[in-house]
Amino acid sequence: MERRTIGAGGLAVGAVGLGCMPMSWAYTASRQRGEESVKAVHRALDLGSDLLDTADMYGPFTNELLLGRVLKERRRDAFVATKVGLLVGEQHVVANGRPGYVRRACDASLRRLQTDVIDLYQLHRPDPEVPVEETWGAMADLVRAGKVRALGLCALGARGGRRSGAGLYDATLRRLQRVQQVFPVSAVQAELSVWSPEALQALLPWCEARGVGFLAAMPLGNGFLTGTLTPGEGFEPDDVRARHPRFTAEMMAANQPIVAGLRRIARRHGEDVTPAQVALAWVLAQGRHVIALPGTKQERWAAENAGAAGLRLTARDLAEVAGLPAAQGSWD
Repeated sequence: MERRTIGAGGLAVGAVGLGCMPMSWAYTASRQRGEESVKAVHRALDLGSDLLDTADMYGPFTNELLLGRVLKERRRDAFVATKVGLLVGEQHVVANGRPGYVRRACDASLRRLQTDVIDLYQLHRPDPEVPVEETWGAMADLVRAGKVRALGLCALGARGGRRSGAGLYDATLRRLQRVQQVFPVSAVQAELSVWSPEALQALLPWCEARGVGFLAAMPLGNGFLTGTLTPGEGFEPDDVRARHPRFTAEMMAANQPIVAGLRRIARRHGEDVTPAQVALAWVLAQGRHVIALPGTKQERWAAENAGAAGLRLTARDLAEVAGLPAAQGSWD
């Protein structure tokens, strides 16, 4: 698989990584099976998808424990990225950026992951009651202590106050400028896909100008861009898509032209090429420091996603994607 570098330290990872969240969190729990997920991780590593993205809150904790089972055997094959900063209660999630908590959380993640170092430690969310410089400073101390190799920041969760794409990441950019004064940012994780391209306006250019890696979360649009979901099929109550405004039956039907466009491009590249691979190839085409992080819990999809790294879209393909209709049912 093509290798891409992120951060000033030149950390090398496969162009397509593996988002591990669906194995333990946010998607239908009745379809989560530990052994199947372990096989998916092994398959991803076999194919060069070595960036494994997790977080202590996924489960909570069970996602890191699951990865630890694989890392115990294959630590040298993996680039481990996890997150800190969120605590999960029974009915809520709260931020905690206090330095003492960050240090304890890191030690706990190391134990669960069965490793002595985390390759990329990401701030999941800033704590509104703690200056972000204090949180970032505690994370930097972990690098100096040899427990972490590099630091990243997540720019997810901006949908609540969304009105339009313009200025969506203004607060994140200000935060990045602040933490950059404390310790270098190696990677930024944010949503980027054919139907959610807002990061292209300002966030990705900020990363490109500084050699900062961009980890594209949800590059398959929570599964919609794979073309495998049926409008009106519905989702179980614990699945985040059950409350997602683009996943009502009406909006899924309205957005089918996007999938049809991806399928049309896929057919030009061969019978075995899928809409999902076109969607991932589009993400990878947005910049040399972009890493796609499609999430899956199944071996077959991990293999399909990894195959997207070898797909090169033409100028005609990219123009066709640019001409697809904007997604309906957003947070505008």
